[in-house]
Amino acid sequence: MTEPLQLALTVQDWLSLFAHYLSLSLLAIGGAITTAPDMHRYLVDQQGWLSDAQFNASIAIAQAAPGPNVLFVALMGWNVGMNAGGLVSGLLGVFTAMLGILIPSTTMTYLAARWGHRNRELRAVRAFKQGMAPIVVALLVATGWILATSNGPSMVHWPVWLLTAVTALVVWQTRIHLLWLLGAGALLGWFGLI
Repeated sequence: MTEPLQLALTVQDWLSLFAHYLSLSLLAIGGAITTAPDMHRYLVDQQGWLSDAQFNASIAIAQAAPGPNVLFVALMGWNVGMNAGGLVSGLLGVFTAMLGILIPSTTMTYLAARWGHRNRELRAVRAFKQGMAPIVVALLVATGWILATSNGPSMVHWPVWLLTAVTALVVWQTRIHLLWLLGAGALLGWFGLI
């Protein structure tokens, strides 16, 4: 990653980080990754606790690693903590961010799943499920846009934009597994073609 920032976080700052992740957890329809644009706004633009490079690396590393999708939140907390003073602060950042993002959504998911299962034949429950699909897609598109334009939406990077469009069309129109396309993209990057 990049050189860490030097921060001095107060107890109020840690509580603010926790509260922000609590609120994002309630907005994380479709997964925590859908809240990445607001995380960027808060952590990079507003507070200055992370650099753009640290933010993007947190998402990239967590998405490349096996395990749950939400690991990028732990890495962001780790980076905030490391910027604030080292190992102990890094661990505090991990726990603050992860507890903030997990407690509300886990509790609500558990309760809503139990209720939805008991009432799965109700028209309102079926309509809610169908109505949430476009919202999730829009949030994922917003996240992709933030990550894709972090270096500016310049046409200098046209091969990457072209590869993205072709990959999206292939996924949409064929049954080729996404992992094959990710592997092909990795090879193109390795050989310096994109």
